[in-house]
Amino acid sequence: MRFRAKIVDLACLNHFSRIINTIAKLAKTCILRLTVCKLYFILSDKVANGGASMWCELSQGNFFDEFQMEGVAAEHNEIYLELVPENLSRALKTSQSAKAVKIKLTNKHCPCLRVAVELPSLSSSSRIVTHDIPVGVIPRRMWNDFREPSVPDFDVSIYLPVLKTMKSVVERMKNLSNFIVIEANLSGEMNLKIETDLVSVTTHFKDLGNPPWATEDGCQSSAQGRDLESMAEACIDIKKLQQLLAGQQVNPTKALCNIVRKRIVHFILLHEEVSLQYFIPAIA
Repeated sequence: MRFRAKIVDLACLNHFSRIINTIAKLAKTCILRLTVCKLYFILSDKVANGGASMWCELSQGNFFDEFQMEGVAAEHNEIYLELVPENLSRALKTSQSAKAVKIKLTNKHCPCLRVAVELPSLSSSSRIVTHDIPVGVIPRRMWNDFREPSVPDFDVSIYLPVLKTMKSVVERMKNLSNFIVIEANLSGEMNLKIETDLVSVTTHFKDLGNPPWATEDGCQSSAQGRDLESMAEACIDIKKLQQLLAGQQVNPTKALCNIVRKRIVHFILLHEEVSLQYFIPAIA
């Protein structure tokens, strides 16, 4: 089992660093799945137990100048590692002006991801700062626990408003309640609501638009036979929503949310070569 990679391009490096920062805000520990073409960061708190789950997917070719890996076996050419994303985020913070960053899986005293940051120096030799991040190697028999979460059949899918606006609304609301109701319909309307014994606050968004989704047979599924005005709602933990919005450094080109009435809210943030999915279960 071997892995080594290198980033030289500064823009790619900063972008990668921002993605790791976002993940560190969403997950204390996560699984890093390495394949030949892609990296995945996975948080699979069991949604049934009220935990949020995350699936973030990056194409390695858009970030790395070199990328070599050998999985656990020829027919299972993948590596699954458990790590604390905050540690990786911290290691990358020193790379703001780096000439290159190398990441390598090593095993001196325990398995580690070694992050070597090459910094420019005044003399001809460069300075190298090395961080060893402990990782756990996930055995093959447990890989199935970290498959991509299936998207349940949702009642409404809607584009999100500007995330900064949404963030400031949610931050104000979180001082009033621990729970927030998200509701939306197929006419591009979405409401964020707080209801307590003392106060009831609603923020309305309109003209957001609803994404077209292709059905199994390849036809665009439209809202045929559905009431366009009827709202689908779910009540979720406001802290989990705030975490997603506060940690947002991916600057998505598209952000949308799918609501399964009273069951789950599924967020999808897309940015050229990165997709981040975040699932927050509804509170009964």
